[in-house]
Amino acid sequence: MRYAVLGTGIVGQTIAGKLATLGHEVVLGTRDPEATMARTDLDPYGNPPAAQWLARHPLVRPLSFADAAAFGEVVVNTTAGAASLQVLETAGRDRLAGKVLIDIANPLDFSAGMPPALNPVNTDSLGERIQRTFPETKVVKTLNTMNAAVMVEPSRVAGTHHAFVSGDDTDAKKLVTGLLTEFGWPTGSVIDLGDISTARGTEMLLPIWLRLWGALGHADFNFHIAGA
Repeated sequence: MRYAVLGTGIVGQTIAGKLATLGHEVVLGTRDPEATMARTDLDPYGNPPAAQWLARHPLVRPLSFADAAAFGEVVVNTTAGAASLQVLETAGRDRLAGKVLIDIANPLDFSAGMPPALNPVNTDSLGERIQRTFPETKVVKTLNTMNAAVMVEPSRVAGTHHAFVSGDDTDAKKLVTGLLTEFGWPTGSVIDLGDISTARGTEMLLPIWLRLWGALGHADFNFHIAGA
């Protein structure tokens, strides 16, 4: 399967690296590939620049958002939530039409500082906005309720814990659930919440997730739904 992972941050790198180790063809979408490869500064979270990561992962190629979207049979959105719609417009609605778009982004709003708020929230979600803006694309929200390392290695968290999927297209959700199984998630640990409007609930888990991160001092935790 050909995957286009949009976004060069730690989530994009983690997802792209896992997909490549599973034998998929993977490209990493960025606004300006040449600028990305020339950048030497750390990201805002202290992670090494994407160019260093790409040098260690020669099977993953950097492409522009448009070229990446054209390449991918499945597209994965790992961009900052505030920029996601603009990035996807740059990728091109014609290149996204008919494809499954896995949305891992969260609509974090840092305009008032830390901790971030959510925008949209309560009566809308980023997942829904993406689906409305790109009606011919099959949007599935998933993996946005945990740390990137846990996304691709659920065994980092002991015991049973859960991932969620939200989306309007049943077959698209089945495809994404199959990918989660490839990542190591037992089928019984993936909960289908329903249509894309249920992404409101998973996005609204972010405030408590961030506070748990602060309280625990690490990110190797996740949500367990008793009775699931």
